[in-house]
Amino acid sequence: MKDLVVVMDCGATNATVVAVDEGGRLVASAFRPNAPVPQPGGSPGWLIWDLEEVWGKLADACAEVCAQVGGQRVAAVAVTTFGADGAPVRADGGLAYPVISWQCPRTAELARDFARCHDPWEAYRLTGYQVISFNTLLKFMWLRQHAPAALESTRWLMMAGLLSRQLCGEASVDPTAACTTMAMDLAQRDWSPQMLALAGVDPSWFPAWREPGQVIGQVHAPAAQRSGLPPGALVVAAGHDTQFAIIGSGAAPGEAILSSGTWEILALRANKFLPNREGFEQGLIVEADAQAGYWNPQMLMIASGVLEWVRRYFWGQAGHETMIAQARQVEPGAGGVMVLPSFVAGVGPAKSTGALGTITGLTITTQPAAIYRAALEGLSFQLRHALDILTRCTGEKPQAIRLVGGGAKNALWNQVRADVTGLPVVAVGQQEATVLGAARFCQVAAGLHDSLQAAGAASADTTYQPQAAGAYQALYQRYLELPQLLAPHYRAAGS
Repeated sequence: MKDLVVVMDCGATNATVVAVDEGGRLVASAFRPNAPVPQPGGSPGWLIWDLEEVWGKLADACAEVCAQVGGQRVAAVAVTTFGADGAPVRADGGLAYPVISWQCPRTAELARDFARCHDPWEAYRLTGYQVISFNTLLKFMWLRQHAPAALESTRWLMMAGLLSRQLCGEASVDPTAACTTMAMDLAQRDWSPQMLALAGVDPSWFPAWREPGQVIGQVHAPAAQRSGLPPGALVVAAGHDTQFAIIGSGAAPGEAILSSGTWEILALRANKFLPNREGFEQGLIVEADAQAGYWNPQMLMIASGVLEWVRRYFWGQAGHETMIAQARQVEPGAGGVMVLPSFVAGVGPAKSTGALGTITGLTITTQPAAIYRAALEGLSFQLRHALDILTRCTGEKPQAIRLVGGGAKNALWNQVRADVTGLPVVAVGQQEATVLGAARFCQVAAGLHDSLQAAGAASADTTYQPQAAGAYQALYQRYLELPQLLAPHYRAAGS
């Protein structure tokens, strides 16, 4: 009986494999630590993904999972992973150049130069993407300048396509991964010849499109032997993890989706793509939804990375439970302490201010608990600001926030989010939203369910209702004014 699907979720810190049953329950999982590596022979700081090593980690984790559940039960498998990264592949299947990691700094100068040579607004109008140093288009341009042979007689595969190819030998590209390149005509859900021409390539350089849920191929014998998957299991297109987390969150119409970890992505599911100047100026990004006919306007922000910094420098070895318990004793407003998070260069709610991370209001009596509380509040003000931008730029006013990811485990933070935004915050009980989203597409492809809606599983969610929204109104206004007040200091610091 084939009643399971497997999702290989290749993250930047862990390569995880999960088996999901027909009821949407996670019945087995395994992971291996994952990280980019220095490029052999490259300049200092250059980082790549060793594709064989990454595939080996996923295959080993998959073999562990299949040993637990019985590999013969697996009907289909899909791959989810980060965006932006990929590599050119020769006809013999070998890489013509390594997979450049999104963490590699080699394209930063190209990103800085882009505005001098091209129109960032025109790029945004077509692609929905801001100019960010790790954009795949900049990698195309870098290869054209420094390794042009890698662009000849090759095809470009995104990371999800590279790993799917390891499973079945078939090349493919999906829109959720392609939209992270800054080379896709987002309205048409197809490549933009205009953007690709900036790197001297065209749409024929890419393999055939496969929409999420379409079958790419079948698990071939070498992959079956290596991974424990049964030969002939369907290999189903998935792609960029963010879009599948949105599906897996179970968000209803009128709910925003917040994927919270080291970074946060606040997104909506919209039925139209209408790029506008304000969205461009405020750092809004738009990606292709996992389902055709929808788009995901979103804001990218730093999140629990700030809390980890606070823990490291103000709490030492204390655990998060200790910090949370003490911060509960601090009144809203944190005794006048305010934390302004830092932002991704060029995107996020403070794009126009160039804000550096800042702590204000410290005195000689300030306790670490107040700093931690202020960090929770600052991150929640950032979220409210992002909601305001989404509302103005899309015309959609969310009535609730559906929360997934590691940041959903912090109950105090969730309550502060609800109080600051004035909206119910629904912490999804099942944290593996990306896996569940991709699993739905696999289940439909394998005939285990008739529709994505039928494939959805019940989740033990926790809802945090606003309780102290009034306490934050004046403080939020101070938060909005703070970057402008501190702008001279940012400039003096060389921001």
